[in-house]
Amino acid sequence: MLSAKDYQKTVYDFFLSKGFLVSPSFLQCISEDFDIDEFYLKLKRYTPVPFVLTDELFLKINEEKKEFTEEKKQEVEIISFDISREPRVVVVKNYTEKNKKKEVMDFVNYYRARYNAIKNILINRQELQNAVSINRILQRTEKDFVALIGIVKEKKISKNGNIILVLEDLTGTISVVINKNKQEFFSLSQDILLDEIIGVSGVNSDKVVFANEIILPEIPINNELKKSDVEEYVVFTSDLHVGSKMFFETNFLKFISWINGEYGSDEHKTLAKKVKYLFIGGDLVEGVGIYPGQEGDLVIKDVYEQYSKLTDYISKIRKDLPIIVIGGNHDALRLSEPQPPIDPKMAPSLYELKNITFVTNPSVVNIGSTELFSGFNVLLYHGGSFPYLSENVDSIRRNGRLNRPDLIMKYLLQRRHLSVSHTSTLYVPGDEDFLVIDKVPDFFISGHIHKTILNSYRNVTLAACGCWTGQTDDQARRGIVPDPNRIILVNLQTREPKILNFEE
Repeated sequence: MLSAKDYQKTVYDFFLSKGFLVSPSFLQCISEDFDIDEFYLKLKRYTPVPFVLTDELFLKINEEKKEFTEEKKQEVEIISFDISREPRVVVVKNYTEKNKKKEVMDFVNYYRARYNAIKNILINRQELQNAVSINRILQRTEKDFVALIGIVKEKKISKNGNIILVLEDLTGTISVVINKNKQEFFSLSQDILLDEIIGVSGVNSDKVVFANEIILPEIPINNELKKSDVEEYVVFTSDLHVGSKMFFETNFLKFISWINGEYGSDEHKTLAKKVKYLFIGGDLVEGVGIYPGQEGDLVIKDVYEQYSKLTDYISKIRKDLPIIVIGGNHDALRLSEPQPPIDPKMAPSLYELKNITFVTNPSVVNIGSTELFSGFNVLLYHGGSFPYLSENVDSIRRNGRLNRPDLIMKYLLQRRHLSVSHTSTLYVPGDEDFLVIDKVPDFFISGHIHKTILNSYRNVTLAACGCWTGQTDDQARRGIVPDPNRIILVNLQTREPKILNFEE
């Protein structure tokens, strides 16, 4: 007779061979009298046929919950120990530099690549299933319902107060009129920026389209809220600015003591040990020559020494904790996006730390995956486009500007692009637009603005990270009011986020 552990393994292998993923919670429901064949027959009749077997599915199919003693539960859980729970970091999307002289055609190819990438997202929308090229619409002589996808070339207000967009695709340009009396999407159109790629459905009349609907690339409304099957945590922070006179060294060291399980109450120490991942969203050091008069704000005036001091701090963090870092505008990198990883020549000692993963700005990193779970995709973007968007998007300007980076992040998810307009940030043109959000993330992490704000949009956690520095005169001039000495802590099992404050 099979032991409890061997029987669980048999059940696990059987359903895996049939193309199902088996969660540990499902295995907890299995007892010795479980009939594999009978359950499989019921499963095939279940509509829709599930992909992952869970405890909830087990109860629905069997209609009643099995009672287990604690001893049996422990036996059942043995199989889950065969599934690795070690922290796992997989770089899903990372920019690779192609060294070549930039020419005019690189800009043309760049916008063509952006158009095609976002068009492929839009074309899956039901409203745009029958979208046609602008050239074909212009050839029509009678009024007709049409759908099209185009990049916003011009935007203006008519004498009657309507918004007129000039849209362009690879075949031509056409004017789109958005009536001011159609309030629902007229308000939406007020936020449209140049170079956005949108869908439009409406009526074509005399080579002008009168819009009935504006369709954004968006993320799916039914986007899955993924959760881990074990209690583990991730920490997000950003903008250390090591080397600045304003750097809060004492507070940052307090944070390091906390994450090492050495500071706080017993509850906090236990919690800190469950932190499996740490993300730092750019501006690791203060840098040199970033803004006029910066030398007066520096306590370390050499950027190499700034990175050396940074290494002193980071090396104090426990070695079993994976740390994922990107650069920002204060780091020793080019300003144009995508930004490559921190240069090993600038920070050689930092690269000696084996628990750090260096990725580009932006990038996508997957954490927490196992044989049974796809893990969480984390979109990292320092936030270079945020100041422009805070001033040029009507709804964001009216609702807080730089004090609401979460609104900016939501706006970018809706547009599926991190920069949107030509002038919103410096960029490197090429055959691909790396700033397109082609993968829907589970977490969207940013920094740059120094505001600590949590929000959620269609099950994507928006985490705008604060900083570890006080306000400089330069920040005050730019309207940046920092929220220093805070981290964002997320329980990956419940997706519950918290902000922890390490103020003195």
